[in-house]
Amino acid sequence: MIVSPSDISHSELYGILLNSVAPRPIAWVSTMSASGALNLAPFSFFNCVCVDPPLLAFAPGLRPPKQAEVSHGETKDTLRNIRETREYVVNIVTYELREAMNLTSGEYDPSVDEFALANLTPRPSKVVRPPRVAESPVNFECKLHQILDFSPAPTSSSLVIGQIVSIHIHDGHLKDGKLDRNSLDLIGRMGGIQYTRTRERFEMIRPKVE
Repeated sequence: MIVSPSDISHSELYGILLNSVAPRPIAWVSTMSASGALNLAPFSFFNCVCVDPPLLAFAPGLRPPKQAEVSHGETKDTLRNIRETREYVVNIVTYELREAMNLTSGEYDPSVDEFALANLTPRPSKVVRPPRVAESPVNFECKLHQILDFSPAPTSSSLVIGQIVSIHIHDGHLKDGKLDRNSLDLIGRMGGIQYTRTRERFEMIRPKVE
């Protein structure tokens, strides 16, 4: 079977991508509007893209238009807040936090504070204004580096690239002064409503080329 993206529907292409490009890490992004309203939402089109400078990138899609006559989607609160303030925090999601993360994924009105909705603790950041999720074991404070906007179709998205300016690691996940990856029970996004845990692992040593 060979598929050309231009020959299938958006939903079919979306299904292929989400079911094959997986598992995907989850960026639980906390932002603050210019007026001070808090927002928290998860995004699974997310990864680290550079170490020097330290950059994280995630891609928030557009909300479907509420009215049929509108030809383009609506900007999500997260992206709008980042455009306004140029700051945000990426919080890492563990299995223990799965239900709270999922609760914050709803398409709520901008007036809704997802921290309060999910009974999460907004803890002050060191450098940026948006708070971090206190319950998350690792938080990355970010300053906006660049936004790449793709075609203005109703289902398009933007790529938000942020430079890490401060990292918070819970002391309980430190071993000999370093982050203990084995202590993090992280989750990843699969296709549809499926997720996976990262506790099951195996090791492989890269070949040495003389």
